[in-house]
Parts: sequence; C-alpha cells; structure tokens
Amino acid sequence: MKKLTFLLLTIGLSASGYAQQKAHKGSVIKNYGETFTVDAPTFKTPINAPYKVVFDIGKSYSSDKMNPLFNTAARFVNMHAEAGVPLNQIQVALVIHGSAAFDVLNDKEYQLKFGRTNPNTELLSVLKQNNVRLILCGQTAAHKNLKPSQLSPDIQLALSAMTALVQLQNNDYRLINF
Repeated sequence: MKKLTFLLLTIGLSASGYAQQKAHKGSVIKNYGETFTVDAPTFKTPINAPYKVVFDIGKSYSSDKMNPLFNTAARFVNMHAEAGVPLNQIQVALVIHGSAAFDVLNDKEYQLKFGRTNPNTELLSVLKQNNVRLILCGQTAAHKNLKPSQLSPDIQLALSAMTALVQLQNNDYRLINF
C-alpha cells in the first residue's frame, strides 16, 4: 500500500508540472491579445529579425462578440514584444473582406444593423494606435453597399483585398491566413 501511495504521489506531482497555464494580458496592446509564457522554447525566435505579417480576415463569427481574428493580431504583437522583438520590427496589417466587413462598421451603423454597439470598436482603435494597418476590401464594401462614412475611422479602403494582399506581400509581408 505504501508503494502504491508513493507511486500515485510521484505521478501526481510530476503531472502538476504540466497543468494548464493561465493566459496573461498583453504588455503592448493592453486588455487584448492574451498570451502564454513559453519557457525555454527549442524553436528559437530571432529577436533581431523583422516580423512583417498580413492577416487575411474574411469571416465574422458573431455580431455580439469581438472578431477573434482581430484579437489574434493583438496577440501576435504582444507575444513577439514579450519575446524581446523591438516594436519597430513588428509590422502588422489586417486585410478585411467578406462577412468581416460588417465588423468594421462605426458604432452608429453597427447599432442600426445589429441593434448593439460594435464589440470591435475599441480593439480596432487600440490596434491602430499601435501601428497596425486596418485595410478593408473596396470590392466587398461596394458589394455590401458600405460607404466610407459608415466605417470605423481607423479603416483604410483598398481597391480590393486581393490588391492589398499582393501589395503587402510585395513589400515583404508574410501572409497569415486562418
């Protein structure tokens, strides 16, 4: 019985080292983009390299919740800054199209369409304040009959998502597509 108790205690203590970590708030983009600490990663993150990324965001998930892909951009900034990458080496752009276009409506227009304020407004503003480019597909906007005056003031309007993606990739941005 003592051996069994010792064995169970040993297994329990060693397994506790693998307990789920808690995410922590971002150090750069506050209140968004929670990350986890990764102790001693074996695939190293070079902190002197540029991190130029473009997120292709074409889907909205819920009119009453923040678009999680916008939050992923905040997480990208936070985790790389926390890993030691200087902020001037982190360049992020979001190219928004499809159903995600409604996620960048200003609060007045969002209220008219969905009966609530836009849950993305604050995050979009904070992303913009942290030099994240927010680019809406002009073709999507035209197709959905969205006028620039209906959009968040933080949004840039491109000819198309395809054009913006090509331009950014020609400028050494790497595509992240979910």
